[in-house]
Amino acid sequence: MEKGKIYVVGMGPGNKDNMSFKAFDSMKKSDILIGHKTYISLVEDMFPEKELIRSAMKKEIDRCNETLKLAESGKTISLISSGESGVYGMAGIMLEVALDSDIEVEIVPGITASNAGASVVGAPIMHDHATISLSDLLTDWKLITKRIDLASQGDFVISYYNPKSFSRTTQIVEAREIMLRHKRKDTPVAIVRNAKRDGEDYVITTLEDMLNHEINMFTVVIVGNSKTYVKKGKMITPRGYKL
Repeated sequence: MEKGKIYVVGMGPGNKDNMSFKAFDSMKKSDILIGHKTYISLVEDMFPEKELIRSAMKKEIDRCNETLKLAESGKTISLISSGESGVYGMAGIMLEVALDSDIEVEIVPGITASNAGASVVGAPIMHDHATISLSDLLTDWKLITKRIDLASQGDFVISYYNPKSFSRTTQIVEAREIMLRHKRKDTPVAIVRNAKRDGEDYVITTLEDMLNHEINMFTVVIVGNSKTYVKKGKMITPRGYKL
């Protein structure tokens, strides 16, 4: 029997315009696409001929086990993540699940939310930056707050993923309080919702006023460093070139 293969695909924001040729080609070459139901819905119209397997939240290990089983049966599978599969995506867990298998796993990178969001508002992550998820589902909150504190002390631009949900409303408030110990209250902040997708919306505000704007799970929040500024509606973090 011919061996199967697994592509772990970062499909970017989800539309073809912001997807790599490699990501599209990997899905095109696959027999089956498997992923969270939200992500499958973003690509199903592109691949009407494919078998699609939809999965629910908190079923990541089950999803990877099913992917591996299908690949071992000779199928070529695309396990899809939105954004970049190696940034809060499925790449790590799929590699761990497949460690004892001889099935080839190829990681296909994509555009992550901070890059997509940054492009909408200008160039806010041009210098050193940190990416922090405010979801404490898999990471202890004390560790998350430590990372926020140290990144703020280090004057990093910080991109926040999973900043707020219906059940998690206090984490973004505490994150802001921590940042205000080390960052000026007029530090520019970009709040970008549905970056590069239908319903894209954004606001450029300040660390002081950021909580006065809508923030949800479809939002990436980008907080500038001490050099970040806003001009002509663009948020820019200079690299340091002499103009």
